Amino acid sequence: MTRDELEKRNVGENLDALMNLDPRGYGVCRILYAGSRAYTGEPLTMHAAQVLRDTVKENDLVYIITGFVLLPHKVPEMDGTVSAMLLARALVMAFGAKPVIVCPDDSVQAIEKCAAVVGLHIYEDLDTVQALPLSMGVVAFTKDIAAAPAQATELAARKPAAVVSVEACGANAVGVCHNAVGLDVTALQARSDVLWDTLCANGVPNIAIGDLGNEIGMGTIAEHIKKYVPFTAEGECHCGCGGGILSATKADNIITATCADWGCYGLMAALAYLKKDMEILHHEEMESEVMRVAARNGFIDMTGSLLPGIDGFSTRMNVGIVSLMRQCTAYAVRYSHKSDHWFGPVLAKHFFD
Repeated sequence: MTRDELEKRNVGENLDALMNLDPRGYGVCRILYAGSRAYTGEPLTMHAAQVLRDTVKENDLVYIITGFVLLPHKVPEMDGTVSAMLLARALVMAFGAKPVIVCPDDSVQAIEKCAAVVGLHIYEDLDTVQALPLSMGVVAFTKDIAAAPAQATELAARKPAAVVSVEACGANAVGVCHNAVGLDVTALQARSDVLWDTLCANGVPNIAIGDLGNEIGMGTIAEHIKKYVPFTAEGECHCGCGGGILSATKADNIITATCADWGCYGLMAALAYLKKDMEILHHEEMESEVMRVAARNGFIDMTGSLLPGIDGFSTRMNVGIVSLMRQCTAYAVRYSHKSDHWFGPVLAKHFFD
């Protein structure tokens, strides 16, 4: 291991640890992380960020799939969509890419309101997105499983450079979508898992971010999740389908976290480290403003509240996570190679071999 490899690994370890803080205390994030870390073999955030760095170029389309519609209000939750907006900004800052949010139609109006907060023009016409600078797109993906393959084929034909899924619902092995406690929510969800499978089959680099097991890509570590996470195994859901809540979709690259947004922030922070540009990761003020605007336009917290919150965590908590990620990453970017007298002796002790 070289000096730079050691620094990169440990910045990634910091980000992975921050995105898996467990204020709830029931340990699901730690269960998931054990499985995803064993699959990836290195810090999840840095691994996924390296995929984007190696793949995405100026003017490339990048699809960001998000939007989980919740019972009983039947409106989308904030987790996933808040970080998807901020990831769109990060991709523009890092690469000059053209990000496109793919979501249920329920989410489109609020996403269009949030675009101004992250400093981007937003269009539903993707030709316009590709033609104009500082632009992002939004596409309402169908909830009709019969119509999903045709729309997926149409979007895949634009040949995106990468696809990232953040807290997007994925159907189980028998085609049923579930919420966290095992109820059937298939009719509420965009069937963007069909788009995901199409893109993966076409070899498009992909990153799946989730926090339970019912999200796109979590089938990557299926046996681990079914063994240790409630409601995910066959027969454990409450809808009668017998399939459990675990998504059947798989990914080449996976990030699991306490909430999906925190995993996405870790991805952005790792990208900022790799590019040595801290402006790629948004500042704390932008985090709180996107949350407020999303809430004012109808997105709800996991609890059902219209007050800004992500999976039960307040604006203050989410801003704190972003702030810690910024500080940990910025320190390494700013002071890299100013303490090299330590790296050689540490490596010589072979702890990190």
